[in-house]
Amino acid sequence: MSDNPMTTHGAVSWLEHHSADGPGARAFYQKVLGWTVTDMQMKDGTSYPGIMLEGKPIGGFSPKPAPTGSWLAYITVDDVDARSKTAVKAGAKLLTAPMTAPGVGRIAIIEDPFGAQVALITYGN
Repeated sequence: MSDNPMTTHGAVSWLEHHSADGPGARAFYQKVLGWTVTDMQMKDGTSYPGIMLEGKPIGGFSPKPAPTGSWLAYITVDDVDARSKTAVKAGAKLLTAPMTAPGVGRIAIIEDPFGAQVALITYGN
């Protein structure tokens, strides 16, 4: 098994915070956990507040407001499209169909049969 969660199937590789107040959440976690948050430039020209740990990004704060606060775990998979289909056949709801995020990879978001949401991701494109 690789020690890189971005290449290891089944590993949690990213955490993303969603809330109505992204800047407030960012300030809260910086104060409580001592996180360094760096505005990372994305290929589409936008900026993404990335959580840095030991100089490496481990997650971020979604720039899109959400009605309620939550954390979304991204789990690396070998094939987003195939794993999404398998999840739906096993009782999951597909919340976001597999899509390509430029400069990141393929992503889909599912809700498991128990109500928990998770993102499936295959990095690189």
